[in-house]
Amino acid sequence: MKVGIAGLGTMGRVHAEAYRRMGANLVAVYDANPDRLAGFAAEFDVEAAASYELLLRQVDVVDVCTPTFTHLEMAETAFALGVDVILEKPLALTVEQGEQIIRAAREAGRRLFVAMVVRFFPQYRRAAELVRAGELGRVSVVRLKRVGFLPAAGWFRDPEKSGGMPVDLMIHDLDYARWLLGEPVSVMARRSPALSGQALEHVQALLAFPGGEMALVEGGWAYPPGYFRTGFDIAGDKGLIEWSSDQPEPLRTLFPKDEPPPALGLPMAGLEEDPYELELRHALAALESGGPFEVTPEDALAALKLALAVRESAASGRVVEVA
Repeated sequence: MKVGIAGLGTMGRVHAEAYRRMGANLVAVYDANPDRLAGFAAEFDVEAAASYELLLRQVDVVDVCTPTFTHLEMAETAFALGVDVILEKPLALTVEQGEQIIRAAREAGRRLFVAMVVRFFPQYRRAAELVRAGELGRVSVVRLKRVGFLPAAGWFRDPEKSGGMPVDLMIHDLDYARWLLGEPVSVMARRSPALSGQALEHVQALLAFPGGEMALVEGGWAYPPGYFRTGFDIAGDKGLIEWSSDQPEPLRTLFPKDEPPPALGLPMAGLEEDPYELELRHALAALESGGPFEVTPEDALAALKLALAVRESAASGRVVEVA
């Protein structure tokens, strides 16, 4: 398949490097900044498209890595020209926009893959495999953490353009909580006071699930520049899985000493694999074969709804029911 990238900032570069490693047919790129476009095209030895529409006319699939507030227009334009779309998360800024993007894909007969990359991080995938295999027994408590510094690009600092930290950052772990436990019924969130005139914030959200399970999700743009931490622990009545980006082990599993080890092993080989490459390799393979995506557009929409509920609860201080 002929692939193009629109938006050549941080994520555009990450995706381009992944395509190069996997030998994908990246043929052209586009960015509104002509200097960045020219340098990027020369570095990756691809064509610099003079406009987004000219890019679309050369490719089978476009990888949209532009800011969130542009997603609706970029996706609809691609679908109208008969091009499939790989779309960086989040799907959109609002539920209505997300539904509009999904509807546009369906009406055009095109396919949409939303890049929720945490599902492709080996540690997170291994943990989900253990949960699915029943090795932890009944999982009742999940804790997820993703905290870092405020991104430098100005549009992140405007919630009208980025959705704010819950929509841009926490959405990763909210999606993962759904992947493990299903759909929550309510959210209660608290936000640290914003620092004067800045978009710095830290949020803790408690998700309640129909069977009594709960997930505590922590996210923040309040760390000093350069610091970024992620981690999780998943507790069941037979064992615990925990991982932190600060620990040397790829994954740590804890089971009672008087019980046999889990049937499903945790091979350490492959944990160095790049999750963006795994994600994009999966997306292209599904597009070429017509097979299903591991992350559906509906998954991305449900994660967006949950992120918006967290944002609403953090702003109001009240429990928000999740439809």
